[in-house]
Amino acid sequence: MMRKNYYRKLAFMVTLLTILLAYQKYTSREKEPFPDVKFIASSSNSVDLSDFDPNTLNKEQWQKLGFSEKQTATILKYKDIVGGKFNSKEQLKKCYAISEEKFSELESSILLPETAERKNLEEHNAYGKKEIIISGKFNPDRFSANDWLKMGFSERQTEAILKYRNYLGGSFISKEKFKECFIISPENYSKLESYLLLPVKTPETFQNSTKNNTAKTKIQYHSFDPNQQDLEGWKAFGFSEKQAITIINYRDRNLRGSFKSIEDLQKCFVISAEKFQEMKPYIRIQEKQQEKTDFSKTDLNTITFRQLIEFGLDERSAGSIIGFRKKLGGFINKQQILSTYNIDQDLVQKLISTAPLNASDVPRYSLVDAPEEWLKNHPYFKYSADKIIFYRISNPDDRKIWKLLKLKPEYEERMRLYVK
Repeated sequence: MMRKNYYRKLAFMVTLLTILLAYQKYTSREKEPFPDVKFIASSSNSVDLSDFDPNTLNKEQWQKLGFSEKQTATILKYKDIVGGKFNSKEQLKKCYAISEEKFSELESSILLPETAERKNLEEHNAYGKKEIIISGKFNPDRFSANDWLKMGFSERQTEAILKYRNYLGGSFISKEKFKECFIISPENYSKLESYLLLPVKTPETFQNSTKNNTAKTKIQYHSFDPNQQDLEGWKAFGFSEKQAITIINYRDRNLRGSFKSIEDLQKCFVISAEKFQEMKPYIRIQEKQQEKTDFSKTDLNTITFRQLIEFGLDERSAGSIIGFRKKLGGFINKQQILSTYNIDQDLVQKLISTAPLNASDVPRYSLVDAPEEWLKNHPYFKYSADKIIFYRISNPDDRKIWKLLKLKPEYEERMRLYVK
């Protein structure tokens, strides 16, 4: 009996030791380290922001916004991938070279809709699904619109290719120039390259006659003061309307109403180095004494960024008020100004006590007649926009729509400010 107990104890000790050794071996295994994940961070350099269209920016202009050379190359490649054009802020935000922090910094200045229209999205998806069909070697200079369509390009892409060929003077000149056509993605170019009957390199003697002639014949420079230049004046110098608006906003918002030197103008990111050199001999900045604003006669719905700064507000407060007013379409009452985020409450209270408010030109609609775009973009209506649009189809009566919406009293009260 004693021997039997002895063997039992011995077996138990062996089993226990085996379990302990196995556990020690398991817990002592070295864990494979996870690879470091590195994100492309946005530049920490502060930049002067003004409204801009990301579709018009070149490499240099993206870098002026604070992006590195590598980030800029990624953004431009991403633009080619999505069809050569950003359709919305939502689409631009998906570019991994733009961090969430950097996008938030730029968002309010981006001249794009929040989301792409359904038609544009479907059109873009259709581009992505089409395969390029190449039957043999070809000279793209001899291709008609129908030839490009047969190859698999869309009507919109075909139009862009032909416009680009005309821009070069009626010939693509070389594979190098053909590759620069923004509507042809890198993937499609790699498929086409070996079939193109074009020289590989662009001749050194080549000059874009269209571009040169445009600059010499259409643009007539004259002495001008950039602080007095209006929208039409900038457009007459060869800038697009959006670029002209950006220059004016940069002057009025970022520089508080005036360029102090020609270097200030040079820093505006929509003005290329080449364009600045063309204009430089004609720039005449005249010093003038700034007239003081009479705030007792300045309408709060037309007061400018510069005037808000003059009153004593910092740039953050002034920008918030101007931005909120723009989204609303104008203030209806002075209390709305006090509800603006990021403002100096005491100073703004002093401002609204001094300055008058004229709301006669602020757009107002009935729920039945309000444009869909207005409903979806207005800060007070956008969260109920889809319901309003749906309800008014079968209930074209404002009173019934208000009942169906079942809003909190405070939400309904502020929405009614903008209803006829």
